[in-house]
Amino acid sequence: MASEELSGKAAGWAEAEPGSARIEAPRTLRDLGIRRSLVEDLALKILYLQGELLMVVLADQMRLSLSIVNEAFEHLRKEQLCEVKGMVGGIYRVSATSIGKARAHELLGLSHYAGPAPVSLHDYTRQVRAQSIRGVSFRAAEVEEAFSHLVLRPVTLTQLGTAIASGRSIVLYGPAGVGKSAVAEAIAGIYRDYVWVPYALEVGSQVITVFDSDLHDPSDEPIDEQSDRRWVRCRRPRVIAGGELKLEMLDLQFNPVGRYYSAPLQMKANNGVLVVDDFGRQLTRLEDLLNRWMVPLDHDIDFLTLEGGRRIVVPFDLFVVFATNLDPVKFTDEAFMRRVHTKAQLTYASTWEFHEIFRRVCADFELRYEADVVDELITSLEKSGRHLRPCDPAEIVQQIRWGAEYAGRPPRLDSASVVQACRNYFLSA
Repeated sequence: MASEELSGKAAGWAEAEPGSARIEAPRTLRDLGIRRSLVEDLALKILYLQGELLMVVLADQMRLSLSIVNEAFEHLRKEQLCEVKGMVGGIYRVSATSIGKARAHELLGLSHYAGPAPVSLHDYTRQVRAQSIRGVSFRAAEVEEAFSHLVLRPVTLTQLGTAIASGRSIVLYGPAGVGKSAVAEAIAGIYRDYVWVPYALEVGSQVITVFDSDLHDPSDEPIDEQSDRRWVRCRRPRVIAGGELKLEMLDLQFNPVGRYYSAPLQMKANNGVLVVDDFGRQLTRLEDLLNRWMVPLDHDIDFLTLEGGRRIVVPFDLFVVFATNLDPVKFTDEAFMRRVHTKAQLTYASTWEFHEIFRRVCADFELRYEADVVDELITSLEKSGRHLRPCDPAEIVQQIRWGAEYAGRPPRLDSASVVQACRNYFLSA
């Protein structure tokens, strides 16, 4: 395989600039950078599963040019594995022969993968490096605009901007309700450019699917006809995992029925942002999770294990956001924290911040903002020993709206409605 991969590189595989309109399409089987037999096997499996197909339809399903698929078909026909059944508009209609169907059945026993042709691990690594998230820069004004919907202190904005400039990692920590998840989502949302994500890649004789329609957001713009269609132009990935995160989700996911792999979360997030929310509250032992992140955070590479024990090296190029309401000093060790380049503490709101958040929430829901009523609420919360949490204004206003809807009257921010909202929202002392 190594020699075939080298021949693909020598043929001049062209990486794309971040956000560019295309990755140059390969012109021959040799240019693909993957084994010729893999392409032929893939075509045979598709024909077995779908029956007769026009060559253009087969090429489209494999995301390859018609000339490359023709090249593969000619070899399959010489081996008596495929045959021409007719022509439509000058295009062959082809199918697998009885010998080809028997061979396809054997191939499906090894792997059920029958989708777009994969790219090589070498080409994947090179493209990920070419469109690194660490090559994206933002000015202070852009960062301030991205977080303008949140009420944040200048020192916090500076920390966030520094972390975004690094494109590496940050820990957001502080008590519940202070806006860690909102800040994490805003970090993920600041990136609006596009990168290339492959449908799948080949490692040895194994296929690993990477593009995930549930996680990746493809561009609506038409792709240049000369582009390599094995890649999907997507907005920089934004992947969010919470308390459901398990250690095995960070390794290759082997499908025992289909007999091919799906990329782990961090690999699907390459060139983008991975938010690990509620960090420290996963069912997996925290020590195991911390150890799992050490090498990727430190060396920008990740080691993944195939069935049988073979390990492969893939790029780790993503901005990791850890959000936790636990004390990082108590639940992490020094080695891990050294590898997280920025630590930003989010705290309870000041009186002015609480008012400002309330004012914005009222504006969002078209309620008249009453500063005196909010002052009464602040006094009441402080007397009861409650902190001013940034999340509370939105929750209280929602309670007011629901209560007004139930009573059949317009919502109002007044003392009575706030008292009732607090009675519903807060636990009794």
